[in-house]
Amino acid sequence: MIVFRDPAEVPEGFGPSVVAIGKFDGVHSGHRAVIDRARVDAAETGARVVAVTFDRNPLALLRPEICPDSLVGANQKLDLLARAGVDATLLLTFDRALADLGAREFVEHVLVGALGVRIVMVGGDFRFGRGGAGTPALLRELGAEFGYEVDVVDDVRAIDAGRRVSSTWVRELLADGDVAGAAKLLGRAHSVRGEVVHGLKRGRELGFPTANLSSDLEGFVPAEGVYAGWLVDRGAPRADRDSDPRSSIRYPAAISIGTNPTFADVVVRQVEAYVLDETDLDLYGHTVEIEFVARIRGMVAFEGIGLLIEQMTDDVVQVREELT
Repeated sequence: MIVFRDPAEVPEGFGPSVVAIGKFDGVHSGHRAVIDRARVDAAETGARVVAVTFDRNPLALLRPEICPDSLVGANQKLDLLARAGVDATLLLTFDRALADLGAREFVEHVLVGALGVRIVMVGGDFRFGRGGAGTPALLRELGAEFGYEVDVVDDVRAIDAGRRVSSTWVRELLADGDVAGAAKLLGRAHSVRGEVVHGLKRGRELGFPTANLSSDLEGFVPAEGVYAGWLVDRGAPRADRDSDPRSSIRYPAAISIGTNPTFADVVVRQVEAYVLDETDLDLYGHTVEIEFVARIRGMVAFEGIGLLIEQMTDDVVQVREELT
């Protein structure tokens, strides 16, 4: 997938394109419904499938006091869009200049001028341009002038709950520790990504050495507790790339999120993973993806090291059962 970070980077004559626009936070089932429709339309016309999205939630600039934590970081989002079958992504920096860009100017300079758009795909609640003045109706009106069509994709809804699939719903499930429920909406296991850094080495002392993720990781961190999942080693970053998914290695893992209440000397939540049956794996400096499959239990304080080790041993047994 080609990645552009500014309309000026798009080469002349890049189009025609079918463009799907949105925040794409989490690239969940609802987002992929938009992208899948774009792929079908592109196949019929011989156009490219292009996602136009942002490097952050626009609310981070416009209304930071109500901006929710993102489900994925920018690099995770790009990987997920590539996996969804997008040919190119225009990842716009949402700064004051973009926030002040009028809806007509956005269409004329970004969609038409840079991307040569033929069809625009959006959800029914899509808004764009200064003050959120741009709506699907305005997109259609401008389409008549600039020569493109607009396809508004219906919401994807749960059969049982009747609720629209949304990033908000996924976030609520993760905040409750329901990673299995979140996976159903996402169509994949939720994950966080970060660099493995040195910790207190306490897990090694207890017989369960863990890979500790840096506190500036990407992705929404679920509720505190112990989880079954996978550690995906993406290798040490190079200057020319963040990581290389083609060389990734997956390991079954018991994952802990919390402040180690038994010891009461950790002030911030940590994400750490014990790779099953591995005691000498060196991941320091590597970028890893932690994928959450199921929650085993909540985080509790134990009366002594012996009880903690006994519980950790049982946790590993349960993790192994969940992953087989």
